[in-house]
Amino acid sequence: MAAGAPSKCTEPDSGKTREIDMALISLKSLGVTMSAPLFSNLDLTIAAGDRLGIIAANGRGKSTLLRCLAGEFEPTTGGITRSRGLRIGHVEQSVPEALLDRGFHQVVADALPAEQRDSELWRVDVVLDSLDVPEDMRGRPMRALSGGWQRLALIARVWVTDPDVLLLDEPTNHLDLAKIGQLESWLNALPREVPVIIASHDRAFLDVTTNRTLFLRPEESPVFALPYSRARQTLDELDASTARKFERDMKVAQQLRRQAAKLNNIGINSGSDLLTVKTRQLKGRAEKLEDAAVAAHRERSAGAIRLANRGTHAKVLITLDDATVETPDGTLLFRTGKRHICQGDRIVLLGRNGVGKSRFISMIRAAAIAEPETVQSVKVTPSTVLGQSDQALSGISSDDTPLAMVSRRFEVGEQRARSLLAGAGVAIEMQEKKIGALSGGQRSRLMMLVLRLINPNFYLLDEPTNHLDIDGQEALEEELLKHQASCLLASHDRSFIRAVGNRFWLIEKRRLTEVDSPEAFFRSVAETER
Repeated sequence: MAAGAPSKCTEPDSGKTREIDMALISLKSLGVTMSAPLFSNLDLTIAAGDRLGIIAANGRGKSTLLRCLAGEFEPTTGGITRSRGLRIGHVEQSVPEALLDRGFHQVVADALPAEQRDSELWRVDVVLDSLDVPEDMRGRPMRALSGGWQRLALIARVWVTDPDVLLLDEPTNHLDLAKIGQLESWLNALPREVPVIIASHDRAFLDVTTNRTLFLRPEESPVFALPYSRARQTLDELDASTARKFERDMKVAQQLRRQAAKLNNIGINSGSDLLTVKTRQLKGRAEKLEDAAVAAHRERSAGAIRLANRGTHAKVLITLDDATVETPDGTLLFRTGKRHICQGDRIVLLGRNGVGKSRFISMIRAAAIAEPETVQSVKVTPSTVLGQSDQALSGISSDDTPLAMVSRRFEVGEQRARSLLAGAGVAIEMQEKKIGALSGGQRSRLMMLVLRLINPNFYLLDEPTNHLDIDGQEALEEELLKHQASCLLASHDRSFIRAVGNRFWLIEKRRLTEVDSPEAFFRSVAETER
């Protein structure tokens, strides 16, 4: 580490003096501008013991900032100072194409310097053991692994190089609750001198793994010495206070200008030099107030999420008569028992990966859209209108274009279709490109638009918050609650589950049982992974 006398500074995170004698990375007036500023004038220090969460909407600079920290992207303005010899490990979101045909163990081993590979291959097994990677998984090619195991392989590949700073870009993407719990435990067990910087939309994960939070904004990016939820509450209070002060200052400035106008008229009619001077003084005070006033931050929307609920007079929407959920080869996964899904129910399916949550959702869908006798143990009330979104967003074809799909499917004119798409965050220039070219967040918002236009009275949602930023997650929660939408959903997003669910069905030991709360299940998963 570079030598230097300890220094102190005051950061906006707590208002208290913060020691930065252990600073490993320092940002000074850092800014990046693409078509518009992503962030600017960012002053930040990364020190030993920091667990920093970076928060921003989709496409607003989180990944870019991580790349700047790693030295892989040149900022537009400002500079970054790193301690001499600092090793930075950067775990990006996607697996490089060149790694897909290599085995799990080989991908991690190849990250070691060539001269160390033979003598220090043992380090690979230590890292894989710390992440509880099963022996039979270690030889499989990356292409054959689930998205969750691919994420852990990328983390292991970086960690085996023994970095001084760890950067993680959306580390919980594709992870189930068990692997998220495992990752949380692993991060919290890392040596405290290794800072970890996490860009994520997973609110519960951030609360467990971070002690500082940076809200990345185009103008001023506040930092708080708090984990996400407490930092968000503090930020909301700060934004509200700024908005109130701005309104007060603008009101006073308007009053001063009105007084100045009256005095100016009197001064002109009377020829009084004193009133002319007084008028200039009042105008000057108004201009100073207006120049100094700071408007509250307004987050530029990534696209609105709005849902609908056409309603129904039926109380019971779906009846399960001890339905059996099976694998494609007929192996029993679980039985449902006698159960009802009623209007106003927001039922969350709880269970570990592989217990049959997605199979169950598919079975309900088949019963709702096909002839009732095709799934005889599932009875769907005839007035039920289904809106369904699965993990792959298969309800929208990657080869179609947003404009053609919306215009054709919902028989709306081109202008109306363009307006709806723009409101959902699909800009004019993207509306006639293939849906496959959209970002994950844009595709998710497009799927939500499709659900709204279907105007259902029952939603089937499998991992609906995948690819949605925090604003999108909160908008989806608000819409489901506002419309009192009936739904059955599966999700690994604990914050979303807690906000939305009013009934909870737990699948374990080949049985479906109703529980009062998801918390015991969350605890059991976390304890198993410790």
